[in-house]
Order: sequence, then structure tokens, then C-alpha cells
Amino acid sequence: MDDHLTSRLNHWYSARKVFVTGHTGFKGAWLVAWLRAAGAVVTGYALPAPPGRRNLFELAGLESGITSHLADICDRDALEGALRQSNADVVFHLAAQSLVRQSYLDPVETYRTNVLGTAQLLDVVRRAPSVRAVVIVTSDKCYENDDTSHRYTEADAMGGHDPYSSSKGCAELVTAAFRSSFFAGEPTSPPRPGIASARAGNVIGPGDWAPHRIMPDLMTAAENGTQAFVRNPTAVRPWQFVLEPLRGYLMLGSALANGGTEFASAWNFGPADKDAISVARLADGVRGILGKLEVVHEKQDRAPHEAHVLRLDSSKAKQRLGWRPVLSLPRVMEITVRGYQQIHRAPSEASATMTSILEAYWSDVDAAT
Repeated sequence: MDDHLTSRLNHWYSARKVFVTGHTGFKGAWLVAWLRAAGAVVTGYALPAPPGRRNLFELAGLESGITSHLADICDRDALEGALRQSNADVVFHLAAQSLVRQSYLDPVETYRTNVLGTAQLLDVVRRAPSVRAVVIVTSDKCYENDDTSHRYTEADAMGGHDPYSSSKGCAELVTAAFRSSFFAGEPTSPPRPGIASARAGNVIGPGDWAPHRIMPDLMTAAENGTQAFVRNPTAVRPWQFVLEPLRGYLMLGSALANGGTEFASAWNFGPADKDAISVARLADGVRGILGKLEVVHEKQDRAPHEAHVLRLDSSKAKQRLGWRPVLSLPRVMEITVRGYQQIHRAPSEASATMTSILEAYWSDVDAAT
């Protein structure tokens, strides 16, 4: 076997039974693409893709070769049946209401999906003897943000001003409580699964068309030849390529499944400090790659509150898991813009585009580690 990091990681997941919630979403689609390329046996569980919006999972034909269940994360019977049928070793929980703006429009549904959905998943795992590892994906917005340049560590307090951020903080508290109450203690036979949570930075990459996100807004405007309206241009975010935290999730899942109880905790997966920049600077970088894009900064006097500054400290993942980001933000922007353009020009070749990006990323990782 090749001794490169990605080869070892992919070998570990080859023929591994993996259960992914939220597999029809943006990050879920990229995770499914990675797992399929590694040869994993994938079962997905999610709501159908939103009607009338382009969807990477469908466009790339990712349902081929996996078992896909389309159901609500809070439907206990459907969820338990799907997980038991999968006989999965590793579970990645990505199902979520993932938009800050949407959480203001429907806060109760946001809490139902993000908090109760997480509790349902963990309670079902308690009765699934095959599961060895669970990675609960939350958000970098789970922290009690003081709008300073503080770099948040896993020990910082949970919080959140808006319903979305608060729901992610709640999901972290639910995960910690379930871990302490039901997945800790003296060894059992079979062993209890390891439960960890993962908090990524602001991910960007080709194939995200969700509303009110900066990269989809910029690329849609470029495709249509219209103005790109940018809200909160001075807000600072930890931008990173979508495959960077997914690599962290996969590494964490394998470490947990291998009996690493010391990995059963919370983990940050964020970019280098220099890649936490303002929304305006990100838009300028994208405009520089495209060559032509009119960007308009919107006035946000009456807009719903969003955190102004957000930075992550990923020292724990670097020191204890051996993970670190490998792509600089200029490189991330280049890959993202070119990937969007390729999918726009040839939607029927979206799967090939994803495969090409995956393989190039694996090479970048192996060269850097």
C-alpha cells in the first residue's frame, strides 16, 4: 500500500460501511464523493434536495452506487431502520438547517432539525451495535462570540446570538451530554462507539448554490452577468476549502473507530490565521480571478445580527490528530472559481469535475504531509 496520508486514509475506508446524514447537501455531496472514490459502502440519509435549486449531489449522479434514504432526521423509525440496515461502522452526522438567515425566518424548525435531530441520531446510535464511531458536525458559529479577534478553542463557551448559531451550540451540549451519559464508563462488549463533534470554518468550494452565501452569490452573478450584492463586507470569517475539514472528519472517524477513546471530544478544523479575512477581500479575490464582476456592498442597517469577527484555533487537531490545512486561500479561491465554471459549462460532467478536484487535492495533501 502507498504510504501517503490520503492513500492510508482511503485504504482504511475501502469497503468500510459508512452512514452519512445530510448526504444531499453541499458538504454531504463532497463527503459522499470522497467515500465512493475510496471504495466505502455508503448509506445516506437526508431530506430530498430543495426543489428549483441546483444541487451538486443530483447533478453529479452521486446516488449511483450508494443506498440513499430520503427522510426527516427527526423521523425516529425511519432513521433507526436506515441505520440498522446499513450495519455501519462509522457515522457522519451532517444533516442540518445550515443558513443563518433562514434561522431568523423559521427558528423553531432550525432548533428542531439541529438540536432534536442530533439527539435523535445519538439515541438511535445507542441501539445500533455495529457503530464504532460517530462524528457530529456542528459549526464554528457554536461559540459565544464576543466579536473580537479571539481565536476560539474547543474549551470556549457555547453560545450564539442568532437561532442558527445557538442551535449549533445546543447540538454541542447535546453531544457532550449523550457522550457522558451513554457512551462513557467501563469497557463493554461490544465496545461503545466513540462520539466526537467537529467545528469547521466557513467552507467554500464548487457546487454550493445555497442562498445568502457569499460564494454562491458571487458565482451566480458572474454566470448571469448581473451585480453581486455583498452584505456585511467587513465581517471576518475563517475561509477554507470544503475538502479540508472533510479530511479532518475522516481522520477523526477512523481514530475513533480504532478504539481511540482519547479522541472522543470536540475538535476545531479551521484554516491558517492568515486566511481569516473579510468578506470584501474574499469578493475582491474572486473578482480578480474572474476578471469581470461588479460587486455592490449592501447597506445592512436593519439586517439581522451576524457575528462580525470569527476565528478558530485548530492547535488540538494539529497536535493530537495530525491534521492541518494544506491549501492557501488564494489557491482555494482559484480551485473554487474554476470548478464552478467547469460545472456551469458542462453540467453533465460534474462527476468528472469532482473526481479531478479530489485527486488534485489528494496530491496537494500528500506533497504537504
